[in-house]
Amino acid sequence: MSVRAMGYGYLPTQLASRLALACMAAVLLAVTSLAAQAADKPSGPRPETTPELLSEGQSVYFRRCSFCHGLLGDGEGPAAEYLDPRPRDFTLGTFKFRTTQSGELPTDEDLFRTISRGLPGTGMQAFDAALIKNGLTEQERWAVIAYIKTFAQEFEDPDLDPVKTGKLVKLPDARAPFNADTVAKGKEVFKKAKCWSCHGMLGRGDGNKEFRKDDWGFTIRIRNVTHAWKIKAGAEVEDIYMRFSTGINGTPMPSFVKSLSEEDRWYLANYIKSLQHKLTEHQVLRALHVDGGVPDAPDANAWAGAEPMDVRLTGQVIAAPRWQNPSIEMATLRAVHNDKEIAFLLEWDDPFKDIVHKQDEAFDPKEIRKVGALSSYVASDGMVTRKLEVFPDSIALQFPVKPPNGTKKPHFFRGNSSDPVQLWVWKADLEGQGMRPVAEAIARGWRQPPRPQAEDKQQVSAKASWDQGRWSLVIKRPLTTPDKSDVQFAAGQFIPMALNAWDGSNGEHGLIMSLSTWHYLFIEAPTPMRVYIYTLLAVLVVGAFGVWLARRVEREAGKA
Repeated sequence: MSVRAMGYGYLPTQLASRLALACMAAVLLAVTSLAAQAADKPSGPRPETTPELLSEGQSVYFRRCSFCHGLLGDGEGPAAEYLDPRPRDFTLGTFKFRTTQSGELPTDEDLFRTISRGLPGTGMQAFDAALIKNGLTEQERWAVIAYIKTFAQEFEDPDLDPVKTGKLVKLPDARAPFNADTVAKGKEVFKKAKCWSCHGMLGRGDGNKEFRKDDWGFTIRIRNVTHAWKIKAGAEVEDIYMRFSTGINGTPMPSFVKSLSEEDRWYLANYIKSLQHKLTEHQVLRALHVDGGVPDAPDANAWAGAEPMDVRLTGQVIAAPRWQNPSIEMATLRAVHNDKEIAFLLEWDDPFKDIVHKQDEAFDPKEIRKVGALSSYVASDGMVTRKLEVFPDSIALQFPVKPPNGTKKPHFFRGNSSDPVQLWVWKADLEGQGMRPVAEAIARGWRQPPRPQAEDKQQVSAKASWDQGRWSLVIKRPLTTPDKSDVQFAAGQFIPMALNAWDGSNGEHGLIMSLSTWHYLFIEAPTPMRVYIYTLLAVLVVGAFGVWLARRVEREAGKA
């Protein structure tokens, strides 16, 4: 069947856009915990490959896989240009996630596992029908696997079958427990094997000072292993051990079978597991009251007592230019206040400290299309492809201008004309340059750029530092101001807050960014002294009554 007959020749731009958006939704689906719960093993044996099974697999592939992987299996589907990482090119016979030795083909069970549970942090969703409503049955998954294998001639060569040639990698029989001792041993292995040269000393992916490329020539980022939801083939110790043992074909990640013992690889997996960030679950940031001044530096001792709150972000896909490949997917916030000021500590991982605008040497002006006030590589469907420049890093706190009225809030994407929001925008290129690195602005929807407030109304201040793949930023301001456009921080109220973030090395600027939905800030009202006095009096009264009652019972017992 020809490509045109299957519809590619008539694929309208609007449909291609919808397909790309569908794949972006798959990215969000893939990072959920459900994918990790998919069955790793089928319930029964693999069915025999027959013409009927291949025909069924072809049908499933065209309907569910070709939009990303292409009708020819070459990874060039209509959505491929917009996805990071790119969809797999099946024709090359190179597969990343396997239980076979480095450079070998995957087993059928490896392919079944990937299709069933998906790959977190990518556009490859889970297809296990037990996990998602529109998933595939076991029969359908086996059928599509049989069809996918027809794209690469290596699968037809029995001498390359890893099962027949015994080139499998198995989990160790003796597995050391996950505890402080094995983690410490794994840390030493991490140093000895120089894993830090790529992944950074703290595992944040900042070991290299530039991007790497895979075997297909595409730019890739070194994995931040502290973000468990971004570890593609599973974040458990067993999964991590297998990656050390098999390597990841087509990438700079090698196999350590020859350089590390089985025991050391298991220790190393325990150490990587220990680095994983444990996400907070609450959506209310409680500001800690402190005596004296609020801190203005990220390393101040006062932050240790403040409760952290993790804020998840996703790509801005609401308005063109739409961005489906965000780099900043989480930031951790803390807040402290005294009677006059409030300060926020924002921390987020970023492997590169981007403080200047760097033009891409391969930049082609013909590829630019104007979108409002922005210039970017934007396709006609409003989606942004991967070829982008480098811009300064930036982040913004967002608050409603009007005090909350019940559950009503402005739209989390810059509000609108009747419900504006205030943005505190920090820019890395202004930090330490003798200029104000943070500015207040009012946004009335995404269709127009935020309007900076007058210089005499700029009351926020900021101080930031970048160290080992992480930005730490403190922004502070008086609790209340005379400006009606400013958010006012009153005790006892739940104040909505959201984030916008830009990773410059990921080409993010303007509306090409990641953003969050609304969370809340809560400033507890100070407890009046009379409450403590009344509480003490109540304790004394109850205690005295108890003593009196006990003595009375004793007297009554004596009379009896």
